[in-house]
Amino acid sequence: MDFTVIPASWAPYLLSIFRIFSGLMLLEHGTAKLFKFPVVPSMAQIDLSSMPGIAGFFELIGGALLALGLFTRPVAFILSGMTAVAYFYAHAPRGFFPVLNNGELAIVYCFGLLYIAAAGGGPWAVDAARKR
Repeated sequence: MDFTVIPASWAPYLLSIFRIFSGLMLLEHGTAKLFKFPVVPSMAQIDLSSMPGIAGFFELIGGALLALGLFTRPVAFILSGMTAVAYFYAHAPRGFFPVLNNGELAIVYCFGLLYIAAAGGGPWAVDAARKR
């Protein structure tokens, strides 16, 4: 008996969707930090030369590249490392448990991006079009 809910043939396309939306979410973090849009009170006073400010540049540029699927593997690997640093810099000092130190999102980004770095961008990526 087959309990498959989603056909395996959809996997490459779902990888592309996962990559696109991960990139867009990172891009939004970058625009909130650098351009103050959308307005996020906790990001409104970030000094661009601080660690969160520098992360904003990574999020903006890397998020855009990731959403497009351009240089997907190296960009995802770099962003995975950036989110690991974010976790240990901003969240881990607040406590051991991610649910208490608000670090769940950084951890999910870290491992999701690491997966994208290993799996590639999927068929709906500029990288895939360049290979054809």
